[in-house]
Amino acid sequence: MSTLDPFVVEVIRHGLSAAAEEMSLVMTRSARSPLLREAGDLSSAIMDAAGGLVGQGRDIPIHLGAMCYTVPELLKVYPAATMREGDAIVYNVGALGGNHLNDVKVARPVFVDGRLVAFALSLAHWPDVGGTWPGSYLAKAVDTFQEAIRIPPLLIANTDGVNRPVLDFILANVRDPVSCEGDLLAQLAATSAAERRIHEMCAQHGTDTFVAAMARLHDLSEAEMRAAIADLPDGTYEGEDFLDDGGPDDAPSRIHVRIEIRGDEATFDLSGSADRVATFCNTTPFIARSAVVYAARILSGRDMQQNAGALRPLTILTRPGSILEPGWKAAVAAGNHETSMRVVDAVFRAMENVIPERLSAGGPATSGLLAFAEPLPDESWRMLYEVHGGGEGARHDRDGAPATRVHLANTSNTPAEVIEANYAIRVERQSIRRGAGGKGRHVGGDGIVRSYRVLAPSMWLTTCVERTKIPPYGLQGGEAGAPYVITLERGGVVSALPGKANLLLEAGDLVTIEGCGGGGFGAPPPSS
Repeated sequence: MSTLDPFVVEVIRHGLSAAAEEMSLVMTRSARSPLLREAGDLSSAIMDAAGGLVGQGRDIPIHLGAMCYTVPELLKVYPAATMREGDAIVYNVGALGGNHLNDVKVARPVFVDGRLVAFALSLAHWPDVGGTWPGSYLAKAVDTFQEAIRIPPLLIANTDGVNRPVLDFILANVRDPVSCEGDLLAQLAATSAAERRIHEMCAQHGTDTFVAAMARLHDLSEAEMRAAIADLPDGTYEGEDFLDDGGPDDAPSRIHVRIEIRGDEATFDLSGSADRVATFCNTTPFIARSAVVYAARILSGRDMQQNAGALRPLTILTRPGSILEPGWKAAVAAGNHETSMRVVDAVFRAMENVIPERLSAGGPATSGLLAFAEPLPDESWRMLYEVHGGGEGARHDRDGAPATRVHLANTSNTPAEVIEANYAIRVERQSIRRGAGGKGRHVGGDGIVRSYRVLAPSMWLTTCVERTKIPPYGLQGGEAGAPYVITLERGGVVSALPGKANLLLEAGDLVTIEGCGGGGFGAPPPSS
């Protein structure tokens, strides 16, 4: 590899990133669900032949971190020797480097002259994948079987086209088969686009050079991560954060991390976190690792390329039976974007006094999810999966931004016009929640306010929101921001809704969500 031209390696690096970006563009332009077309709840990545991540789109960090493990785990049960050119494999089970079951993956092996050189991987959040409750989020689910259909690795397409029996089986188990079919076909198109770009790079540079360049990229990222860790002081650091509930008697659930830095390696021990909980707030160990990988990149202070090599200096430990490794039959729907965020905040709290200049105070580290499901006269459904932001936490040198998303979330809200054109919902208010940010030397950002009026005879609602009880924290003496608030107005009476619940709505109901404010940074100045 010493003979590799570094300029060619750099060209291939950008080519891989561009191919992954093109995958995401294909998805947003051809997917059927507004969640994908408008909000962008999807991610794209390219792996080498062993499943090591080498290129990714500018998508959702919690997806991308878990995708580091997705193909290597797939290859353990679906050997590369059984794959053929033109194959595409669909699956969503958590044991295969997975997220929650709504995140459906399509993996396409890429062959050049009969040689397996790479994988194109598309992940898309489907608005419904079956289960007990429309939208596949059941707050009190006791196991994963209540949540959704579990799809093991299945051959969804080959050189003959789409495998119709497999597709029909999947669509028979979802509530909005038209949208799901459109989204799946978009994923197939996205992976095909990446396959073409990989063929072009191999034709331009030679297949051997392309493969060697991917290996070199892993080594470069490993060296950069090791240098970044070596710049941090050796020591042991502990931090914790809490989910609003989920523990015994709905007490907060603890997420704890013990970080040990020695030379150019770091260990993140999460085994002190709470035991498995009786809600959908458990998460897979792959999501826990994804959260740590994201946090490690922030701690490094470097804009390094994320790939499998950057993981080599990191040891990430979870405990079997805990909320972060609950077993493959546990309910995990909310863990994807709620519990994972608490891991990030626990890591940052551990390093608050070591590198405060690299950290933000607490912010809207939650999906802020409201999922509306509208039953139609023909017994089909329309699904609106809507995520909300809040105020960014302040930093050492500036105030927090209002109405944004932070950390592992990177989705957009669905425009009011799109909602009103596609669903029996009227968006009656969208505004900034003034004064929600925590005070400090620098002030936390303000949250958002959005109100939804139900126009259908009935609608099923899911709330999945953190920071309703435990507000975003301040750093270095800054004050906490205001927590999330969700209310239901029915017949002129306003009542508070839980952060995690399932309930039936009636025509005329008004659901309002007020996003949290960010925490302040530094002690507030004395009052004048």
